[in-house]
Amino acid sequence: MKLAKFPYVAVVALFVAVTGSAGAQEAVVPAADKEALFTSPDPKLNANKQAAYHIVRDLLEANHWELADKYLTERYIQHNPNAASGRTGVINFFTNVLKMKKVSIPEKISLPVAFVTAEGDLVTVATVRTEKDPRDASKSYTTTWYDTWRFVDGKADEHWDSSPKY
Repeated sequence: MKLAKFPYVAVVALFVAVTGSAGAQEAVVPAADKEALFTSPDPKLNANKQAAYHIVRDLLEANHWELADKYLTERYIQHNPNAASGRTGVINFFTNVLKMKKVSIPEKISLPVAFVTAEGDLVTVATVRTEKDPRDASKSYTTTWYDTWRFVDGKADEHWDSSPKY
């Protein structure tokens, strides 16, 4: 059944009139217990979630890239358009391109994690991201950033995220 264009436009206009905005949203918020999100009763999913936790905490937050061989395979396939593939390529990106400085590894992650999902050999960590409203610079909104890793033998072998090229 093909819907006529006019009724659809009328429904959208009515929605905007009633709600006041076609782009209203609920704020993305971090989980109350982030560490619990990185566990699973399934041993394989738990191991992969724990490896993802260490990638976030030890590598991305604390910049202890000397530990990368514990969590990333040598071939580490990178889908972020700014970093080269390979463990050496991602280490170079964070240490030489971004010039991230090593800090003490914290007891817990500080990243505002909204959710963690694991299925098969994939783990996705979604975090809260706050952006300036392009229509009104005095306002901001929240959205979700994600990192997904595919694990092979307990190490991340492939990575996706939502990074644009810069």
